[in-house]
Amino acid sequence: MWPEDVGASSVDAQPYLSVILPVFNEAGALPGLFEELVPVLRGLGVSYEVLAVDDGSQDESVTVLRRLQREEPSLIIVRLRRNFGQTAAFSAGFDLARGQVIVTLDADGQNDPADIPRLLARIEEGYDIASGWRIHRKDRFFIRRLPSILANRLIAQVTDVRLHDYGCSLKAYRAEVVKSIHLYGELHRFIPALASWMGVRIAEVPVNHRPREHGRSKYGLSRTLKVLLDLATVSFLLNYAARPMQLFGGLGLLAFLAGLGIAAYLSILKLVFHESIGNRPLLLLGILLVVVGVQLITMGLLGELIIRTYHESQGKPIYAIRAIETAESNPPAGFPEKEGVRGEVKLPSPLYPSRTRGEGGRAGAGGGGLA
Repeated sequence: MWPEDVGASSVDAQPYLSVILPVFNEAGALPGLFEELVPVLRGLGVSYEVLAVDDGSQDESVTVLRRLQREEPSLIIVRLRRNFGQTAAFSAGFDLARGQVIVTLDADGQNDPADIPRLLARIEEGYDIASGWRIHRKDRFFIRRLPSILANRLIAQVTDVRLHDYGCSLKAYRAEVVKSIHLYGELHRFIPALASWMGVRIAEVPVNHRPREHGRSKYGLSRTLKVLLDLATVSFLLNYAARPMQLFGGLGLLAFLAGLGIAAYLSILKLVFHESIGNRPLLLLGILLVVVGVQLITMGLLGELIIRTYHESQGKPIYAIRAIETAESNPPAGFPEKEGVRGEVKLPSPLYPSRTRGEGGRAGAGGGGLA
């Protein structure tokens, strides 16, 4: 059925590429998707694995996956106990993926597997994330496309990561980048923004998008509110996660000073001009602002304690290292690098990718930001 397997990885061998498919009631789309996906993966000439994360499907998706697994041994079926949502399915896939590069795409057949080599080419150029951009999107305008356009512009403005299509699931990541991110709620679409604090390089790749032929969409206008709430969470994480006192303390200080000013004004009216202030709403406002200010400052202090406990208990740094170069990996000008002479420093965390100058230098050019 499919061309000769030249790249599928055994269960024990560590693959170069991991492909993650979140599956929820996609029995009709899976056979056609694998008809396209497997030849593309085998044509890459690298070892790979495919993780199909079944998110509590109620149709025959698992049965179809088991049948496909007999023809494609690299397929690993991960069955969640119930429907946890797409973010949880992606998170499970990221935790279990063993590849150096991780590709995600939807299982509904709307993403084109033929675009995967183009994403990987951008990763090979030194980018940390290659994000798909559905230029010619095949969805209804008012229900799907218009809300998406508005949401993408708002997200880009708030996070300062300029992408045209945050909602496209077809993306490629370096494993050390995505494995250092913990996903909650509906944050899977914000992965490029969440990773931006590490100074990642992001490339946006135009990809093909096709109309859905099987099943029905799981998304509608109802998800717009969730996106806005998640955006507030992402904005806080990017700007104040390591310094909550600057947010809560700043707001608290403003409220406290405003309340103090109102109290001083009313005190002057009472003590100097002997006016009655007991029936003035301004008195209640002043008291309220002082109390709220104290509470916000206290929240900031508690936030600082929680953040320090979080980082120190897990040994989690507040920075991310792209690479460490030793003298052996950076020879003087005019002296070519010799095989076996390049230095390499190994560090235990995925936040610290161990690379020599030869492979890390590309990603270092340009630092963080968006291509």
